[in-house]
Amino acid sequence: MDVHETAPQLIKWDLAAATAARLSPPGPQLEPWEAADAVASLHRLADAAVPHVHRITGLAAAEDLRDSQVLVVDRGSWAKANTQGFQVMLGPVLTHLLEKRASDITPSAARMGGAITGAQLGAVLAFLSNKVLGQYEPYSALAPGSTVPEAGRLLLVAPNIVQIERELNVDPEDFRLWVCLHEQTHRVQFASAPWLRNHILDQVAQLSDSLIGNMDSLMERATAAAKSLRDRPWAGVGQPVPSRGAILDLLQDPSEKAAISRMTAIMSLLEGHASVVMDAIDDAVVPSVRTIRQRYNARSENRGALESFVRRLLGLDAKMRQYTDGAKFVNAVVDRVGMEGFNRIWEQPENLPTEEEIHAPESWVSRMG
Repeated sequence: MDVHETAPQLIKWDLAAATAARLSPPGPQLEPWEAADAVASLHRLADAAVPHVHRITGLAAAEDLRDSQVLVVDRGSWAKANTQGFQVMLGPVLTHLLEKRASDITPSAARMGGAITGAQLGAVLAFLSNKVLGQYEPYSALAPGSTVPEAGRLLLVAPNIVQIERELNVDPEDFRLWVCLHEQTHRVQFASAPWLRNHILDQVAQLSDSLIGNMDSLMERATAAAKSLRDRPWAGVGQPVPSRGAILDLLQDPSEKAAISRMTAIMSLLEGHASVVMDAIDDAVVPSVRTIRQRYNARSENRGALESFVRRLLGLDAKMRQYTDGAKFVNAVVDRVGMEGFNRIWEQPENLPTEEEIHAPESWVSRMG
């Protein structure tokens, strides 16, 4: 069996994208002129956000972002872009899995399993496709024959942005600029640290190697994870007891915990830094920013029980805590050493904080001298 030919069959990426497009709930009803206006507005405000990111962060990379692009997309296009990114991230992982398990996975089994996995991934992406407002996606540019610009692309999901601004009853221009500030910060982060993309890929590979090495116990731990969801107490109606996420709680031994800890620290830094940029914007830039923050935060607290359960399963509530934890870290460091001192973090992988340092910013400051 040629593992390089069989590995791509372990997940049917085209099926995942098609399934997500089919299952994604419809977006808000828009007249053609409204849709065109939303697209033009988001492009314009994405450009307008960059000088503010530059002013707040002091990162020179914000002055030249020509190697990446901004796309305004619908839900299906967002899902397809993510399957392309996942394919790059997981390609080496799947090849390694086949190398380790060549005797257990026949080509026919790979094809059958790939169809099932593709459909399952598509269902997950469909759930997420109406939650995401924007995303910086740097990985699909690495795919062979990719036409994506070298540094990646920023995706702004127009139907979701329009839907939320209507639900919150806030000024569309203000809300769109507020969203673009956060997402453009991610674009600037990767431009400021060109090594960051490959560093994250290395962390994914290390975690995957650990999981594959412990494959024999994976089903046992997956069963335990499912049982924990059934038995775990709830902190209130529709609100689970805070934790990392049902899957991440249990599908890890010490080596997996270390790999997940490194990834958690990176994600907390990136999300927290972007949140700090958003919070630095006052009503001189976004006139209704206080109303937007208040209503957006209130909306996040009022999820139904089913959505809360799914978010808990996927670890999305853990992601929300990354915004808070990371923002506290960034603010504490900037208070101690200023933004210029904080920006040393983008110079090399060794300057990234550990998960422990995220919760003890003074430790990172001391380590950096």
